[in-house]
Amino acid sequence: MSDGIVNIGYPELFAAALLMLVAGAVSWKLELGQTRNIIVSSVRAFIQLLAMGFILIYIFRYQTWWLVLLVVMIMLLAATQISVGRVKNQIPGLWLNVFISMFVSSVAISLIVIEGIIHADPWYNARQFIPISGMVIGNTLTAAAVAIDRLFADMDSRSNEMFSMIALGATPKEAAYPSIKAAVGAGMTPVLASLSAAGIVRIPGMMSGQILAGADPIIAAKYQIVVLLMFSAATTIATVMMCFLTYKKRFSPDGYYLDKGIRDPQPARKKFSLFEKKPPKAK
Repeated sequence: MSDGIVNIGYPELFAAALLMLVAGAVSWKLELGQTRNIIVSSVRAFIQLLAMGFILIYIFRYQTWWLVLLVVMIMLLAATQISVGRVKNQIPGLWLNVFISMFVSSVAISLIVIEGIIHADPWYNARQFIPISGMVIGNTLTAAAVAIDRLFADMDSRSNEMFSMIALGATPKEAAYPSIKAAVGAGMTPVLASLSAAGIVRIPGMMSGQILAGADPIIAAKYQIVVLLMFSAATTIATVMMCFLTYKKRFSPDGYYLDKGIRDPQPARKKFSLFEKKPPKAK
């Protein structure tokens, strides 16, 4: 134990992996078919988090502005790929719109917090910039997939209404606006629920981590408040940008709504799996 921080040994760390046996046992008993996914996800979490820890040791020691921004850019690219992969609807050209939305919201909010609230010196201090950016990016990742799925599902459910609105002279934006409102609301719901539950139902992650590290609980609470408000602002900006950037993909250049029967067919996305079963060979 050093400065209030309990150093978890590697034997204890790997012993903690036994906790995943609970999820594995449930998956096996109920025949959920998730056992392999649980194993792969657990192994990935171990490798990725430990690798990030070793990388951050180097970055904290030899930090430069371009190296810090490079790490954040890699995180944004990975988050965009994961977010797009979670979207159920196959929408061409979606990747760039999601990346732009996440980039603008994450970088803008991170810089505001770092410069205006935490007063990091220098502004690219890796100990502040990378964790804060990572929290913002990770929080907007799920909201992006939820908002986009809700947007296009809602537009499809209102197809007859939208046809009528377009026929009566409405613009694509006017026809899609109710769906945009529903999608932005859906994307904001999780973070608003977290704001409501914080301090009563649960102690959020950052506050818990600082308390475990020996920080004053009031200081930890102040940081957690900033983090939750940061999440709310970043999620709102990201979902609004994504919805307004992508809704036109359901309309033709002439402004007509493209129903399922008249859209360009898109090839089915193939999901990669390390344990993918090959079809049996014909005898």
